[in-house]
Amino acid sequence: MRVRSRLRFLPVLTALVAVVATLAALPQPASEPAGTTAVTAGPGRGAPRPEATGVVLAVHGGAGTALRREDTDARTEKAYRDGLAAALRAGRKVLRDGGSSVAAVEAAVRSLEDDPLFNAGKGAVFTEDAGHELDASVMRGSDLAAGAVAGVRHVRNPVSAARLVMERTPHVLLAGQGADDFAARNGLPVVTQDYYWTQARWDSLMQAKEQSGRGRAPGAGGKTMGAKAVGEAATGTVGAVAVDRGRDLAAATSTGGMTNKMAGRVGDSPLVGAGTYAKNGTVAASATGQGEVFVRGAATATISHLVEFGGRDVATAAHEVVHERLTALGGTGGVIALDPRGVLAAPYSSEGMLYGYVTAGGEVVTKVFPGE
Repeated sequence: MRVRSRLRFLPVLTALVAVVATLAALPQPASEPAGTTAVTAGPGRGAPRPEATGVVLAVHGGAGTALRREDTDARTEKAYRDGLAAALRAGRKVLRDGGSSVAAVEAAVRSLEDDPLFNAGKGAVFTEDAGHELDASVMRGSDLAAGAVAGVRHVRNPVSAARLVMERTPHVLLAGQGADDFAARNGLPVVTQDYYWTQARWDSLMQAKEQSGRGRAPGAGGKTMGAKAVGEAATGTVGAVAVDRGRDLAAATSTGGMTNKMAGRVGDSPLVGAGTYAKNGTVAASATGQGEVFVRGAATATISHLVEFGGRDVATAAHEVVHERLTALGGTGGVIALDPRGVLAAPYSSEGMLYGYVTAGGEVVTKVFPGE
């Protein structure tokens, strides 16, 4: 009887063996390395991969509508490239002389603030009441110290005021008149509002007023909305990230905000974790784009958290934030993100982003057209 019972199971076992053999012969999906997730490339940007390696400092000059080769004359292209390169060289000089990453990003951003092509400092855009209100922040990766100013109206270099807040006060963010007074008391150069005036920014304000009069929302399209004037098409918030000899990371961001913004509006640039973030061992990041969305999405802190807690590399983390998380919230823009090994990511979901980097060997690279 036992022999007969065993014989009854033989056909079943034979069928199971056949099924297993068939499954084994089928093609299997490729496995992914631990700590990564499949991502869908954003518009025209391809799969997430590093922008460059061996980078010690990178800068951006804003994301928005793109400069296009066919519409950009050689003089304008050179002006943008020279502005980015000057900032990179200013920051690299600090690092080459043994300075800290904090000092390097401050020097790089100051250079961009002094260049009227960029929407920070001298080239800041106008608010709805034809004034200028500037924001900036700095963060040090070694101890997560940070400083920021918002809505300043008389500081020539807001990034330097932000650094002073970090180093000379127990606070992180000072705003308005109090921030202006603090900067002046600490010896920073002060200016009148007409210092920030440029014809290109005034023309952009007039255009924005006309558009809003036709029913379009003020500031539609982000920090570089709807402007057609020369020098306005692709510029916005500026920022820098760096790693020094001690492998300490730092980041800084500065902006004039959005053309025709409401007086008193504050975006992501002076907010730690939104426009700026730096943490040793993960990433230094500076953002540019539609500020409200970058605030809601905690853009730069999320990149760091994906690296630290999600096992992502810097390129995958930055891509996920820019192309997936922020676009799901309805915003576009970009980031520059640098890890302690000098790996740089620079994804953007807008039409274009101005940025550049310098390597440890001194190679200076600037990118002003999409697809470079």
